[in-house]
Amino acid sequence: MSDLSIPEDNTPAEVTQASSQRGFALPEPIAHREGLFGAGTDSSTSGFSGLVSDSFLPGEASRPYGGWFDQVVDVLEELIAADGLDVADVIEKVTVDRGQLGIFIAREHIARVAKYLRDDADLRFEMCLGTNGAHYPLDKGRELHAIYPLYSITHNRMIRLEVTCPDEDPRIPSIVSVYPGNDWQERETWDLIGIVFTGHPSLTRTAMPDDWVGHPQRKDYPLGGIPVEFKGAVNASADVRRSVN
Repeated sequence: MSDLSIPEDNTPAEVTQASSQRGFALPEPIAHREGLFGAGTDSSTSGFSGLVSDSFLPGEASRPYGGWFDQVVDVLEELIAADGLDVADVIEKVTVDRGQLGIFIAREHIARVAKYLRDDADLRFEMCLGTNGAHYPLDKGRELHAIYPLYSITHNRMIRLEVTCPDEDPRIPSIVSVYPGNDWQERETWDLIGIVFTGHPSLTRTAMPDDWVGHPQRKDYPLGGIPVEFKGAVNASADVRRSVN
C-alpha cells in the first residue's frame, strides 16, 4: 500500500494540499500552539518562545479505502444492520491515516462493536492491545478520546477503534467483558486522563494515590513540579515560569 501519511511538521496550507491530492477529506484542526509549556511567547524562559505548531486529526476517508480495509468495514456494517441498527448511528467516521484503518464508534455501541470484531470469522480481531486516552481541550463536545488498537492473529491485521466523549460527561462503556486484558489499561486511562469506564469491575487508581485530585495527563492539568529555592527565590513550575528581566 502506498504511503498516505501527511508529515507532522507541515504547515496548514501544505496539509490541505496533500490531503486534496490524495482524495481524502481535509484533516480536522485540533490545536494551535505557540511557545512551550503554555508560558506564552513574550516572557517564556524555556528557549522555545518562537515555536509554532498546529495539530490535526485525520479527516473522514472516502471509498475505496484500499486493500482489505473495505472488506473489514463492509463486514462490520453488515453485522450492525443485521442487529437492526442504523450504521450511521454506530460508525461516526472511517479514517485512513499513516496506512492504518481507523473507525470512530459512538460510545454507547463500543462493547457491541468490539464483540463483532472479536467473534466474526471474517474479522477475528482476537487481541485488544490496551486502551489509550487523549485529551483535546479544543475539540468541543468530544474533548476526551479513548483509542483501542485491535490485532487479528488469524488475518495478521491491525486497526484502531476510537471513541469520544465530552468533558461534561466523561463516560464510555467498558469493554472488559469482551477483552478481559483491558482491565488494567482502562483503569490507567481513568487514572491519568479521567475517562470513566462504566461497567468496569474495579475502576481504581493505578499510578496516583487513591485520594489524588484530578488526572495529571490532561492538557489542562498544571505541570506542577517541586519548587526549588535559590537563596530565597523560588524556581516555579514551567507552566507559570516567567522571565526575570
